[in-house]
Amino acid sequence: MPSPAEDPLIPDEPSPAIAPEGRPIVAGFVAGAALLSYIAILGTYRVGLEWVGYVVAGVALVVAGWCAWFFRDPTRRIPSTPGAVICPADGRVVMVGPAQPPEELGIDPAVASGMIRIAVFMNVFNVHVNRSPVAGVVRKVCYREGKFLNASLDKASVDNERLGLVVRMDSGTEVASVQIAGLVARRIVCRVEEGARLGPGQRYGLIRFGSRVDVYVPAGTRVLAKVGDKPVAGETVLAMLDAG
Repeated sequence: MPSPAEDPLIPDEPSPAIAPEGRPIVAGFVAGAALLSYIAILGTYRVGLEWVGYVVAGVALVVAGWCAWFFRDPTRRIPSTPGAVICPADGRVVMVGPAQPPEELGIDPAVASGMIRIAVFMNVFNVHVNRSPVAGVVRKVCYREGKFLNASLDKASVDNERLGLVVRMDSGTEVASVQIAGLVARRIVCRVEEGARLGPGQRYGLIRFGSRVDVYVPAGTRVLAKVGDKPVAGETVLAMLDAG
């Protein structure tokens, strides 16, 4: 997908290398790996099978390392292109097409009926920190309980646990970003409240462990994303609004 290079970039806000929501989990994994390694090596040493203990310790450390990698929060190069809809999630585009956003978001039915959905599926190796697709004021934050179906399925938009965010731009245009839980995801985090102002590509939340984010843009938006694309949160331009 093209990302206009002629426009200056917006500086990304400073952030720790590991997302704050993940620190207790990473600490738990590291402590568990250290304890398991100690027990495994000590126990197998006594029976002359030290290599088994080292294998167990190695696996435990790899899992702990993966946990830290999962909660990473890298700096991104945010485009300043007027009217750009920036991808809110790392992953793979699994759906592009007309779709009505969830009713609880309170989008005008006349507008909602013509909206276009771009769905980005995140696997357990993607960065899971989510970013605002556009600049504006958060008009609505709405959480809804639901199932934990495979997030790549179309019906996950309706049936799964989700948290929707509607950002109203200064022009009056509204863009929605919906975090959807998946098979493994059991926690959706939203860091902002209604009335907060977000910049383009600004961090606003996180989902942990494998999930999806749907972006809803108004009718007439020029969509650049295609199914199969692998966009980068905060950097890739998914679509261009007629007016930003």
